[in-house]
Formats: sequence, structure tokens, C-alpha cells
Amino acid sequence: MRAELEALQAQVADAEARAAHYREERDRAQAALREAQSRLAQLEEEVLSLGREVEALRGRLREAVLRYREARLAASPHVPPELVSGESIEEVDERFREAERIVSQLRRRLEEEAQSRPFPLGAPPRRPPDLSALSPLEKIRRGLRRL
Repeated sequence: MRAELEALQAQVADAEARAAHYREERDRAQAALREAQSRLAQLEEEVLSLGREVEALRGRLREAVLRYREARLAASPHVPPELVSGESIEEVDERFREAERIVSQLRRRLEEEAQSRPFPLGAPPRRPPDLSALSPLEKIRRGLRRL
């Protein structure tokens, strides 16, 4: 019985040693978890901060692109503003080149059409009425009516 009791006591001591070891491992794991959670909270705060910064920079970029677009349009008043848009300077430049190409094509077509017409556009010039067919008496009456 004694041998059995000693064997059981040895098993209990071994189990207690293993339990103590597992408790230490659990405590280390919990400490590592708390540290990881703390770091995660810091990183989440950094991500939020960077997100706000990115949005602010995007707003400033939109403003800069709008100012750039307005400056390009002011320098070239022949380009219709409706043809120039974009979210970036590169897009504005590309659309501006396209708009200039369209405007130059339209100008060229209008010039070709104007040169191909044998008469000037618009109303004919105003001339005084031809009074040569009127009698002298009618001419006098017209002259008196103007007074």
C-alpha cells in the first residue's frame, strides 16, 4: 500500500508541477494577448488617424485640381469648360488636350464652310430704298412724311 501511496503521491506531485507549468504558460500567453490587444488598439488609432489625414489630402487634391482646371481654362478661353473635367491633374490635362483638338477641328470646319460659301453670312447690308421708280410727287410726299 505504501508503494502505491508513494506512486500516487509522485503522480500528484507530477500533476501539480505540470499544472504549475501550464499556469505559467497561460499567464505568459495572457500577458502576450494583453500586449497584442494594446498594440492592436494603437494600430487601429493610427489607421483612423491616417484615414482622416488621407481624406484631408484628398480634399486638398480636389481643390488643387479645380484650381488647376480653372487656370488652364482662363489661359485658353476658346475651350468650353464643359469639355474639361477630371479627378487628377493628368485627367484634366488629357481632357484639355481632347477639348483643344475638338475646338480646332470645329474651327477648321467652320473656316472651310465659310470659304466654300459664295455669299457672306448674316443679313445683307441695309440700303436706302430705291426711289428712282417713284414720281416726283411721291418723292415729295415721302420726304414730308419723315418730318
